[in-house]
Amino acid sequence: MKLIVKVFPEITIKSRPVRKHFIRQLAKNIRSVLREFDPQLQVSGVWDNLEVETQISEPKTLQAMVERLSCTPGITHFLQVDEYPLGDFDDVLEKCKLHFADQLPGKIFAVRCKRAGKHAFSSMDVERYVGSQLRQQCGAAGISLKDPDVVVRMEIRDQRLFVIHHQHEGLGGYPLGSLEQTLVLMSGGFDSTVAAYQMMRRGLATHFCFFNLGGRAHELGVMEVAHYLWQKFGSSQRVLFISVPFEEVLGEILGKVDNSQMGVILKRMMLRASTRMAERLQIDALVTGEAISQVSSQTLPNLAVIDSATDMLVLRPLLASHKQDIIDTATRIGTAEFAKHMPEY
Repeated sequence: MKLIVKVFPEITIKSRPVRKHFIRQLAKNIRSVLREFDPQLQVSGVWDNLEVETQISEPKTLQAMVERLSCTPGITHFLQVDEYPLGDFDDVLEKCKLHFADQLPGKIFAVRCKRAGKHAFSSMDVERYVGSQLRQQCGAAGISLKDPDVVVRMEIRDQRLFVIHHQHEGLGGYPLGSLEQTLVLMSGGFDSTVAAYQMMRRGLATHFCFFNLGGRAHELGVMEVAHYLWQKFGSSQRVLFISVPFEEVLGEILGKVDNSQMGVILKRMMLRASTRMAERLQIDALVTGEAISQVSSQTLPNLAVIDSATDMLVLRPLLASHKQDIIDTATRIGTAEFAKHMPEY
């Protein structure tokens, strides 16, 4: 199987050294996440494409590789292709018939061609010739560029032809390992897991910091969802799971702080402790799952008071998100089931 990986568009507008760094890191990450399926996997390419080639042919393994790649930050989408040497238009036609002839009878179709390199013809020349011949030879009902039933897609790069079978969507963002590191404060609920996912999706290597208020069972539950997030979206990088025993701190707050201020004071203490750990580990920012006014400690005045406990940058990727949007995202990425059964402390 051969895949053409299209990198996140924002990478292609970077300066040449930065772009090369990002693409090199993405190639390294792809090898890392797919190594368990195929130790001989080959990854190559430049500019805005990477080519991934494997000799694995077992369908379940190939599907697992596709799923893993679709959860790898830095990829906008990737194409499943067959590669051939570029011949004349008749040869291109035969290659397209080989893969699409049985799909066209009675169908409305379109031909799409992308081209890179120097050629005596344009992409539109290829589309016109192949489209007209496929209609005549394969019994298609007609051609529609706006609303086709079947799309015959190909790419021509220099002297190579790629006939495209499927397009798989990626996460976008930057490759993990190419940007800074963050420390996410994890409770295991909907908000913190989605906040961690948003950071990883953007390309920030995300470590996990858990403040234990409920004993070993609580710790194991949060560790389980953190491992799930890492395995699905961040396994190209090694990260830390830090568990901080915080029951005694909570007990002191319960005994000495007015009820109306407990939530704010507890979060200030968590920021202080996590700042110490982040500084020791040379991590650049803290991440929380707070959203404006979702609970009383998350009003703007209270967030300002909480932030004053640290000089470190605190990122809140869910700040303007609605709760239902957060739950929907957690459901889509697979953390909702963990969050539903996570006890509140």
